[in-house]
This record gives sequence, structure tokens and C-alpha cells, in this order.
Amino acid sequence: MNSALMNDELDGKHGVQSLEVGMSILRAMVSGKRSMMLKDIAQAADMPPSKAHRYLVSLIRSGLVEQDRLTSRYDLGPFALNLGLVALDRVDRIRLGLAAISELRDLTNETVALAVWSERGPVVVRWERPRRPITVNVLTGTHLSLLGSAAGRVFAAWLPEQQTDALLRQEIKSGKLATPVASLEEARRLLADVRAQGLAVISSGYFARGVEAAAGPVFNFKNEISMSIAVVGVEGTLDLDPEGPTLSTLKRACVQLSIRLGSTTAAASLLDERAEP
Repeated sequence: MNSALMNDELDGKHGVQSLEVGMSILRAMVSGKRSMMLKDIAQAADMPPSKAHRYLVSLIRSGLVEQDRLTSRYDLGPFALNLGLVALDRVDRIRLGLAAISELRDLTNETVALAVWSERGPVVVRWERPRRPITVNVLTGTHLSLLGSAAGRVFAAWLPEQQTDALLRQEIKSGKLATPVASLEEARRLLADVRAQGLAVISSGYFARGVEAAAGPVFNFKNEISMSIAVVGVEGTLDLDPEGPTLSTLKRACVQLSIRLGSTTAAASLLDERAEP
């Protein structure tokens, strides 16, 4: 067997190292979230600037990277953008969400629901029933309260304020909330706590009597909220301990689905979590 064939065979088994190095540069540039200088790219990719420059030259030729002649900064090129758009077009967020709530149901043995945003606020698009005798049924198509449901609080916490103000004012004015909120300012303080915790948890005062729930946000490639996953149970039976297995598993499911949808902030949070001692 000649050396060329041997090299091809080794590449087939072990991959192409030069391609992997090039991808590490692209990942560094994606994580940078803006155009970068050569030294910053090299540092982020953990390689000498001279080596990074050689790979950047090839990446520029392929259209994956471009360089601004005035500032000498590097950024993702037109072919990288095209790859991203094609990948996004092929991602079915609902299909991925359905798979995520099915897996979460199996891990927690609790009712799990998937909600998306609509013109009338959050709406349940699917739910999974646990394998236990006493459960909470969640009807597909149910529109959720922004303040009286865990998934609703998640959307209200992470959506732009101008997108939720009218619905929040309407709920507050109605006086129908099980846990009354007196003003928009009070609602904003509640939602700030949700963002700080990373999850919305309602142990009493749910819009449906005798129910408690926790929900987390799912982000897309723009790092904007795309969906919410909620775990729902009979009041007094759901483990709502912030450090307990149910909420930890819920948060992990939301982060993993966000990464599948292209969220860089979710990927960063997962790396931070793994880096903790």
C-alpha cells in the first residue's frame, strides 16, 4: 500500500486534524460575538498568532471568514452566513421541543408541557403525561396567564417589555390573579427575580387551582426566547427545591435544547457549569 493510500485511510479513521484546527478558530470567532483582531482569535483558540494567521488565510479564501482592510479585524464571511441560514432553515424547533419534553417526562415522571408565544400570549403546543396514577392534565391549545403560570412568567421575563406590557396591564387590571399583583412595577420586580433564578417557580397561586409548576426558557440562535418548557404537578407533590433533581433536570433540558437551536449564551452557561469544581 502506498503512502497516499495509507494517509487517506488514517484520515478516514481519525479525522482531518487541519480541519479540526480551522473549526476551533471559527468557534472562537463565533464566541467572540463581534469582529476580532488576530491576537484575540489566537488567544481564544489557544494557538500562536502565526498559526492562526495561516488558517485564517485559508478560511478567507473559502468564504468562511472575511477581513476588514481598514481595521484589520476578522469576522465571519458570506459562506459562513449561508451555512447558518441553511442550517436554521432545516431546524424544526417544535420537533426538537417535542423530543425534549418527552425525554424530560421520562427523567422526572412528571407532566411536562411545551409552550410557544402567540399574539394572545403563551400557548401550550404539546404536553406529555407521566406514568403515575395522579397527574395534571394540560390541554393543548391552552393560552397561559403571563403572571399566573410558570411558562407565562418565563416569557414575560425574557421577552422585550414593549411586547408584554399591554398583556401584563390587562391581567393586573382584571383582578383575577390568584396571587394579586398591584402594579406593573411590582410585576417587573417579580420577573426580575425569575431572570435571576433562571426559572419561574409557582408553588401556590397558579391560575389553575391545586396546581404548581416550574418552567424554564429555551433560546434560539439570536439568544432570544423561543419556547418554554414547564413541569406541572398537583400542589404539594412536585419537588420544587432549587437544588433538587427536578428543577436541575428541567434547567439542563432547557439549556441543551437552546444549544440545539444555536444559542451561544446557553452553550456558554453549560461550559461554566462544567468548569465549576
